[in-house]
Amino acid sequence: MIKFVALYKHPEDKEKFDEHYFSTHAPITEKIPGLLKMDVTKFVGSPMGGESEYYLMCEMYYESMDTFKTAMKTEEAKASGKDLMSFAKGIVTLMIGEEVNE
Repeated sequence: MIKFVALYKHPEDKEKFDEHYFSTHAPITEKIPGLLKMDVTKFVGSPMGGESEYYLMCEMYYESMDTFKTAMKTEEAKASGKDLMSFAKGIVTLMIGEEVNE
């Protein structure tokens, strides 16, 4: 299983960010072919106390690396990426991971 992870630092305007993320960006992203599941987590603190460095994380699951690569070439993925850069450039980090179940 492949995970495509988007990790967001705190936006300047959280209300505006949330409105765009949940009303516009997430629905665009959910249409990407091959996407099995999308989990969104909003961070509420850190173990050391206080606010986390990060605000939100989205984990997008794909069956395999080939499925992921194919999905990233679609118009839906391109639309998601274009939208992402319109509201989160400079605060988002993207990573690809492979689940390891031991």
